Amino acid sequence: PLLSPTPELVKQAQAAQAAHDEKGWQTFVRHFRTEMRDGDAARLLDMLAALSHQTNLSVGCYCEDEAHCHRSVLRELLKERGAKVAEA
Repeated sequence: PLLSPTPELVKQAQAAQAAHDEKGWQTFVRHFRTEMRDGDAARLLDMLAALSHQTNLSVGCYCEDEAHCHRSVLRELLKERGAKVAEA
């Protein structure tokens, strides 16, 4: 749950996806990155990035289109923290 978007952001992402609104999706990405920047979420991302060099981790979600899912943003955030990431 620490790495999930808030319910408000989920609604924003769903609306952007339904309308095929790329600008709306990019707005979601900016806001989600802001949520992940501080506090427990940031510490958890740092920990997962470090652990990725010792063990395999998976991020799952029910979204069909990974390109427009918060997990694609999480992948980028983990990469930015130096995580070892296998491309799908």
